[in-house]
Amino acid sequence: MAQGAVKKSSNPNAVKKNKRPTTQKPQRGARVIAPKKAKLIAKQKLLKKHTAGLTALTEKNLAEKAGHLELLGGGKKDKKEQQKTAQSGKK
Repeated sequence: MAQGAVKKSSNPNAVKKNKRPTTQKPQRGARVIAPKKAKLIAKQKLLKKHTAGLTALTEKNLAEKAGHLELLGGGKKDKKEQQKTAQSGKK
């Protein structure tokens, strides 16, 4: 061979000493340019308000359908507890 034999490392699993642990910075999301006109500002406020309401409704519906999950409130478990307290109050 013209270049010579390929050297094998003594321990392939060994970690190099000079490598420093890198701390990752949190990834930044996409930038949104805020509207400048008053009409657009009002429109954005309304959109934000209604989006929050839709999100809350969606989460509530998911909680009702997946009542066995304890992390989400408003499911079957919560309904059963409310019924028990209501029945014990009536007696």
